[in-house]
Amino acid sequence: MADLTDRFGTMVFSEEVMKDYLPKDIWKRLAATLEGGEPLDLDVANAVAHAMKVWAISKGATHYAHWFQPLSGITSEKHDSFLEPNHDGTAITKFTGKNLIQGEPDASSFPNGGLRATFEARGYTAWDPTSPAFIKDDVLCIPTAFCSYTGEALDKKTPLLRSMTALSRESKRVLALFGKTPKKVVPSVGDEQEYFLIKKDAYRKRKDLVITGRTLFGAAPCKGQELEEHYFGAIRPTVSAYMKDLDDELWALGIPAKTKHNEVAPCQHELAPVYGEVNEAIDQNLVMMEKMKLIASRHDLVCLLHEKPFEGINGSGKHNNWSLGTESENLLDPGDTPLDNLQFIVFLTAVIEAVDNYQELLRASVASAGNDHRLGANEAPPAIMSIFLGDQLTEVVEKIIDGKASVHATRGVLDLGADTLPKLMQDNTDRNRTSPFAFTGNKFEFRACGSEQNVSDSNLVLDARRGQVAQVLRRRA
Repeated sequence: MADLTDRFGTMVFSEEVMKDYLPKDIWKRLAATLEGGEPLDLDVANAVAHAMKVWAISKGATHYAHWFQPLSGITSEKHDSFLEPNHDGTAITKFTGKNLIQGEPDASSFPNGGLRATFEARGYTAWDPTSPAFIKDDVLCIPTAFCSYTGEALDKKTPLLRSMTALSRESKRVLALFGKTPKKVVPSVGDEQEYFLIKKDAYRKRKDLVITGRTLFGAAPCKGQELEEHYFGAIRPTVSAYMKDLDDELWALGIPAKTKHNEVAPCQHELAPVYGEVNEAIDQNLVMMEKMKLIASRHDLVCLLHEKPFEGINGSGKHNNWSLGTESENLLDPGDTPLDNLQFIVFLTAVIEAVDNYQELLRASVASAGNDHRLGANEAPPAIMSIFLGDQLTEVVEKIIDGKASVHATRGVLDLGADTLPKLMQDNTDRNRTSPFAFTGNKFEFRACGSEQNVSDSNLVLDARRGQVAQVLRRRA
């Protein structure tokens, strides 16, 4: 078995791979695009395309695809071979900068396949260089945005990237008031993916589950989750084998799968990755969901991502842990004395005002037939948007409102009463499970997202509205 670190990212055209395959001057110009948003020249695109082709073929890839996120909520791709025939019956491999930058899938079926706009069927995909290409099933997948012939966004990535641009622009203007000039401000997320695993034979016997993704009739199970003994219990061997295979494939794709455990309901589990920049993290979550279903079938299991497949027990969510930072600091880190941390207070205020003013948009971003069965039931948060800050930050906010900003909120220390056990530092907030939008140390955890959801919608609302409020606060300053 290869070393654990050597297995990570082997199927990703990462920055490290690019440095090995690209000339130094090309890499510097590409880095200016990745880090500073500089326009991409065609000669740079040609060099990147050639390097990408050579690398992908060395990994066994035979085709390439512009991989995008249409409004249907899933991912789409059209495969093209690297082979180009010669007139003498031989063939060469070809992949140009033009192939990399722009594709042309049919757009007449998006976003509504039932009302096809066949009179304006052309669509375009545009390479997103900020999310690395990867190899999946011997196909080089290139993350792209997707638009119609007339320029309307037909995907979830384009609005997300626009919101990230607005958020970075306004946040940098706020930071300038504190004498700071970062290159960019980027939201980061970590999406905790919940799911059910059931035996394939049992799944096939339930036509309602097969057709709709959830059970519609039948007697209640004789055993539910009354004792919650499944939560954090020993992982069954069949499930453990599935999780190991899933980890291996995700790690090869550069997806930092970190934590896995049983969830509260029987046959329910969770997989949580390490945080990443929101655009790439969402791409990785979509690949993760696809792999979870595919690998389950190899183990005679079925992975259910529906938010409420069974009545009377917990449904599955996708806790969207959202934070904001520059290349050198987390802007939502309160520090040891949050009352003195004016920069933190400003950014905290912007988030609070954004959620308060645009709670209807946040609620709409998580609305679906499946998730609306889940919200407000069992452990899920309620369907009404609210914020939980915890005792310490609530005290800070109240002191600012009252104009009595003289007492510092402090973090507690837990002494467990045994000499052999270490003393534990309490976090700034408790992990309040009844709030859909809770502050949990140095980030907000948006718990209302559904397990089957593409969380681009929710992060689009968070980024765009937070950027707009930052603009208002800056003008007030």
